[in-house]
Amino acid sequence: QTLTIEDNGRFYEVVKEFGRITGVPVLLNTSFNGPGEPIVESPKDALDCFNRLDLDILILEDYIVYK
Repeated sequence: QTLTIEDNGRFYEVVKEFGRITGVPVLLNTSFNGPGEPIVESPKDALDCFNRLDLDILILEDYIVYK
């Protein structure tokens, strides 16, 4: 997929900054769930899953959560 600022300005800026830092303006979108778990459906699910998985950063609405 391609992304424009009109599609989703906030996510566009995330991809743009990632590209500036890494030289690769590409992010992978996949389902958010652990092995054998249902897909995340709420902010609480997201935080619980984030804490169980080997992830470094979670962006959730206006918040950035680091481990």
